[in-house]
Amino acid sequence: MTATPPPGRPGLRDVARLAGVSHQTVSRVFKNHPMVSPDTRDRVLAAAARLDFRPNAAARALATGRSRTLGVLSFDTALFGPASIIAAIERNARAAGFFTSVASLESPGGGAVAGAVDRFRDQGVDGIIMIPGHVPADEALRHLPDDLPTVLLGPAAAVATVSADHYLAPREATRYLLGLGHRTVHHLPGPADWWEANERTRGWRDALTEAGADVPDRAPGDWSARSGYERGRLLAADPGVTAVFAANDQIALGLIWAIHEGGRRVPDDVSVIGFDDIPEAAFLTPPLTTVRQDFAALGLHCVDLLVAQLTRDGAPPDAPRPVPSRLIVRRSTAPAG
Repeated sequence: MTATPPPGRPGLRDVARLAGVSHQTVSRVFKNHPMVSPDTRDRVLAAAARLDFRPNAAARALATGRSRTLGVLSFDTALFGPASIIAAIERNARAAGFFTSVASLESPGGGAVAGAVDRFRDQGVDGIIMIPGHVPADEALRHLPDDLPTVLLGPAAAVATVSADHYLAPREATRYLLGLGHRTVHHLPGPADWWEANERTRGWRDALTEAGADVPDRAPGDWSARSGYERGRLLAADPGVTAVFAANDQIALGLIWAIHEGGRRVPDDVSVIGFDDIPEAAFLTPPLTTVRQDFAALGLHCVDLLVAQLTRDGAPPDAPRPVPSRLIVRRSTAPAG
């Protein structure tokens, strides 16, 4: 009984299933890898012919050894941070003479990452940059191939990484509020399944502990302004709350509205600090004190680190130091009354 080719445009995994091999083996065949037996190569090529599989950019890359295309795999691209980093990666890749192909996923389950990698392989990408967002790094990397150079934004031991400062700047922001005379600083954290959110919470908590200040309880939430508003209503109703560090600027925006609606004023009654420095932060009422992330530098380091691997026969170079973030003081903070 012969196998029936699957409907639609076939990919590497379709060829692999028909030939009875792994998709990595199919990739090696089309890259003329020497560690493939003649019998296996014949089976793969026969399966590819039966499926009318054409590797497109991957075939063209065989002639030059490079497609000059970088795959960018990201989760949570609707959020300001990931979207800004992708834009920076695209700019810096273009400046380095590379194209980019972006795959936006909601979760790693259901074969989503494998499907995205198949599309990248069909395009013949030279390497992958992953922005994991809410997905733990180990879980995200588990679905990536081991034969493509990879750079991950965030902490990981298995691949080259680029990271931002999500600890020192929040600690500095909390110290700044304490230095203004506030007895303690409340915190509206980001989602608990984000490494970045947990690092920002750790920086806030450590600053309070080092100063001998009380560490207030914190309500869980997400990155949205609505979450900041809903949690902020409780803080606004407590006259003992005089300073709040929000895990991002959208949360801070919702918090400021909750404080205003509760009959209190920013910064006269409550000082507020956000994180990210979104373009609108300087134009809020009042202009928002916030921590600025250097998204341009993050994108540049991701591209540089991946291109360095491509020019060193796959050997990952030393990762750059974490990209620093810095406190931008505006008018949403003031000395304690």
